[in-house]
Amino acid sequence: MEYQEIKKLMDDMGNSKLTELEIEFPDGIKISMKKEDGKKLSAPVPAVVPQAQPPMNIIQAQAPVEVKSEEKKIEGNVVKSPMVGTFYSKSSPSADAFVKKGSKVKKGDTLCIIEAMKLMNEIESEYDGEIVEILASDEDMVEYGQLLFIIK
Repeated sequence: MEYQEIKKLMDDMGNSKLTELEIEFPDGIKISMKKEDGKKLSAPVPAVVPQAQPPMNIIQAQAPVEVKSEEKKIEGNVVKSPMVGTFYSKSSPSADAFVKKGSKVKKGDTLCIIEAMKLMNEIESEYDGEIVEILASDEDMVEYGQLLFIIK
């Protein structure tokens, strides 16, 4: 389920007279919402919903939720995240980024850092080439296997 669909569902629930709603989709995703005092909804927020939301939240999505973006043909070598964590493009807030779009890299060069469980893991290039695209932003949460860089 896409973010916009979730947000619309939350807005519709907030504007309706319903006090409780449970939905189970064929792909196994379950959404449950409950309105307290007829004005706001409260429940834990799953990782797929940004924290700046209206005062209602979704209870656990019980199956993995895939966020689909426009699929385009990727030309070049792809560097994927080897773990779940927080993406950092530089070693400290005041430092320069390890690489930028157009940077030339060699196998073994540090591309970024992914923080996982308070450990800083340097992600090194597996390829020689030029950074064509950087697919994550500083302090983004990244998933295992998520595309981070395209190198030609």
